[in-house]
Amino acid sequence: MTRISSPAPSPGDTGLIAGYIAGWQPSSVSGEAARFARQAAAAAAPATRARANALLWAAARLAAFSVPLGLEPVPEVLLHPSVIERFAASAPGLSGSARRTLRSNLRFLARRVVPALAPADAALPRERAKAPYSPAEISGYLALADAQPTPARRMRAAGLVCLGAGAGLTGADLRGVRGTDVACRSGGIVVEVRGIRPRAVPVLARYHQRLLASAQSAGPGLVTGGASAVRKNITTPLTRSLAGGAGLPRLEASRLRMTWLADVAELLGLATFMHAAGITCSQRLGDLLAALQPADEATAVTLLGARR
Repeated sequence: MTRISSPAPSPGDTGLIAGYIAGWQPSSVSGEAARFARQAAAAAAPATRARANALLWAAARLAAFSVPLGLEPVPEVLLHPSVIERFAASAPGLSGSARRTLRSNLRFLARRVVPALAPADAALPRERAKAPYSPAEISGYLALADAQPTPARRMRAAGLVCLGAGAGLTGADLRGVRGTDVACRSGGIVVEVRGIRPRAVPVLARYHQRLLASAQSAGPGLVTGGASAVRKNITTPLTRSLAGGAGLPRLEASRLRMTWLADVAELLGLATFMHAAGITCSQRLGDLLAALQPADEATAVTLLGARR
């Protein structure tokens, strides 16, 4: 994608902007705050009058807040990151959007005027969600589970795949499931999770038969085997036994969970909803969900594809 940059200001424009900054003195701002704002904005050399005005007001508001606290109105003091953060968090009478805008403008000023105090943000790697397994890959893992040498090993391996790809469980939630935690109710199959976040998880319908068989085999014991759910290596022998199939990638519990998440999101039409709503940020989706209550278990069974 071609990036379009703003044209550089002409010498005439630069002179007009500098003159506007030099003469800026609104009646609502003290002379001391205005002097600091003019000094900081002039040093930042904004490219447009609108940008200059935004920087002037941000610097003036910062000075009006900081000078009564005893801070010296010079860039080296007021444009320090700690002062900007305190202003953004504590200045009275500002809306949330105003605080964010002022902080962004002040950070811009700091980078331009006192770069030694505000070094450029280091680029940090962002971990992406792992890709879900394809239906063919899940079928391959279940086939490998069926090929295990003993009935108990076959049940544990199938239970691992079904709890991961069918109920989205991983980590302690997966290791802690006992056969008695798998129940037929509300028109489907539900797994009772008893970990840090207790909940009932409907199981996708295509995993019902295998998970019920694994649960019946485990009884009151752990579906994936072992004597204690707190042992972190319970599932390691199982994942190792399901490796080596032709064309199959390494089996990972996190990717099994992503498979469940992707299947459920498709059932709910999540991508269609987010596209129609114009939502691309997960934080906004989280803010929306914070005001809603989850449906009852029977409704969840239907919505999440767990009806028998």
